[in-house]
Amino acid sequence: MRIRAAITLTAALVALTACSSPGDDTAPANDSGTPAAEPTVSVPAEHEGDDLKAAVAVYTAAYFAADTDTAYGMLSARCAEQTTKDAYAGVVEQAKADYGEDHPATDITAQVSGTLARVAYKVQGLPKFDQQAQPWTLEGDAWKYDAC
Repeated sequence: MRIRAAITLTAALVALTACSSPGDDTAPANDSGTPAAEPTVSVPAEHEGDDLKAAVAVYTAAYFAADTDTAYGMLSARCAEQTTKDAYAGVVEQAKADYGEDHPATDITAQVSGTLARVAYKVQGLPKFDQQAQPWTLEGDAWKYDAC
């Protein structure tokens, strides 16, 4: 059981600290040689900026406080399919035991494109958990953690 918990914790910490690999951000050129416009999905104004930043702050606080209901509830559907709530509870409980619960997200910035976002932030007191380009997705009317 200890090995399983360690593997689960390691997987969660990798997911928490995962950054997307840099890609080619340029749009392909059309026949005229100018970049073609990339299609975008319109996001309601109330979900740009502050709502996403608030979601990141709540998720990070819940993660380190071992608030399984909140943290697991903030996983994207894709991520929730990859782990059970009980397994995730073990991960957040271990994070709280290892690091304590007073590690809020600070300096949160986000780049939003349609229903997808890349978020950068610092985790107070735990610089090894600072994030760059962490994926989040808008599902329904709520931003969800999508770095699984």
